[in-house]
Amino acid sequence: MDITDFTAELLAFGEPTHFEPAFARIRNELFARLAEHGFRSIALETDRVAALDGGFSHGFGEVAANRQLLDWLREYNETAGEPLTFHGFDAPTEMFSAPSPRRYLEHARDHLGLDVDIATLTGDDERWSRSEAILDPAASPGASPEARELRVIADDLLMALDARAETTSDAEWNRARIHAIAGLDLLRYHAASALPGDRDTRIARLARARAVIMARNLLDIHGSQPGRTLVFAHNAHLGSGAGAIVAARLGDRYAFVAGSLGHSEALGLGEPAADTYEGSLQRETKTWRLTTEIPAGRTREDTDHRYAPLTRELLENADAVLHVA
Repeated sequence: MDITDFTAELLAFGEPTHFEPAFARIRNELFARLAEHGFRSIALETDRVAALDGGFSHGFGEVAANRQLLDWLREYNETAGEPLTFHGFDAPTEMFSAPSPRRYLEHARDHLGLDVDIATLTGDDERWSRSEAILDPAASPGASPEARELRVIADDLLMALDARAETTSDAEWNRARIHAIAGLDLLRYHAASALPGDRDTRIARLARARAVIMARNLLDIHGSQPGRTLVFAHNAHLGSGAGAIVAARLGDRYAFVAGSLGHSEALGLGEPAADTYEGSLQRETKTWRLTTEIPAGRTREDTDHRYAPLTRELLENADAVLHVA
C-alpha cells in the first residue's frame, strides 16, 4: 500500500526505537509526499513549547533528520500558498526531571498584562527541576500550598486567554495559550510526583500523566490546525498510552502505523529469528515497506532496552506496519 491511501485526519507513524536513524529519515520522506495530499502539519515527540521556536527536547535536536526536517519546512514555506506547521506534543519534562512552571505561567501572565506574583509562589526553580523532586515524594513541591495556589492561577490564566479567543487569533495569543497549558500540566505532573507509592507505582502514575498530556496536546493540535497531521513518536506512545486516548476520541479519524525493525548496525541488532513478527516481515522487505498485513509470529527476544520489539497487543492496535529491513 501507499502512505497516501490513509484517510485519517491524524496519521501516527511510530518508531520502535529512538536509536535507529532510518525511521526519522523515512518520516521526512513520507511527510513530503503527504504534504501533497492535504497534510498541513507534523507533530513530533518533543516539548510543545520548545517546538514553537523549532527546538527539541530529549536530545532530539542532535538527530540529523530532525534538523533536516526543519530546513525543509522553511524552504517549503518560502513559496507555499498554504504553509506547513511544526509542532511538539510532549510535556516539557525529561525522564527524571520536570522544570518549574514559573516561566510558562509568567509568559501567559505577561501576554495578558496582569499583575500576578508567580515567582514568590514558585520560589527557587531548582527545587522543582532537581531529580529528587520526581524520585522522592517527600522532596516534591507538587503538593505544597503554593503549588495548589499556582494551579488556581494557571487555570485562571488559561480561562482568560480562552475568553479572548473570539477577538485574538494571532501567533502571540497562541504562544501564550500553549505556555499556560504547559504550566498547568507541569503543576499536575508535579502533584502526581508528590503522591506516595513504591517506585514502580510512581513511575506508572507519571507515565499515565504524561500520556494524558500528550493526548490532550494532540487533540488540541488537531482541533486548531487546518488540514491533516502526521504524528511521529515511539510506538509505545502512539499504539497505546496517548494513542489509545486519542483513538477513543477520534475513532477512524486516527490511524496508527507501527514501526518495525529487522536488523540495525546502530543498535548492534542482528537478523530476527524467522518465526518472530519481525522475521516474517523481513523476508519480503529489501529496504523498507508499508503493509496492512499483520504478520504471524512471536515476540523476538534478542533485544535490549533500546529496542521495543513487536508484540501481539501492539499489532492488534495497528492499522498497518512499516518495516525497516
